[in-house]
Amino acid sequence: MKYLKFILLGILFGIVATKSEIISWYRIQEMFRFESFHMYGVIGSAVVLGVIIVALIKQYKLKNIQGDVIQFNPKAMSVPRYLIGGTIFGLGWAMTGACPGPMFTLVGNGVLVMLVAVAFALLGTYVYGLLRDKLPH
Repeated sequence: MKYLKFILLGILFGIVATKSEIISWYRIQEMFRFESFHMYGVIGSAVVLGVIIVALIKQYKLKNIQGDVIQFNPKAMSVPRYLIGGTIFGLGWAMTGACPGPMFTLVGNGVLVMLVAVAFALLGTYVYGLLRDKLPH
């Protein structure tokens, strides 16, 4: 019961992702071919909303689920870090046709082949955890 609100929020995200067509491989292909503004509009809206939410979290000193005040620690700009990470993320997105969040929505919509992508995303996360200390940060 403790996590019910997060499950409901995930279900809401899945419904919004499905209805806005951001899980559609065709919409993603349109974006990468610069044929449609749809995905850029959705991503841009998410960025603006994220900026607003972060500002509100900082202003009102909101707390996380453990009751600690949420803090944002600035990170130094590291070109190799973002270049390597962005390349891996982009390749995964291009090969599967979905970024990590909508992968679960696609599984919920019955696209069971995405279970393979989910499994490899989890494996990649695990491998990253093993190699984290050896990677440029």
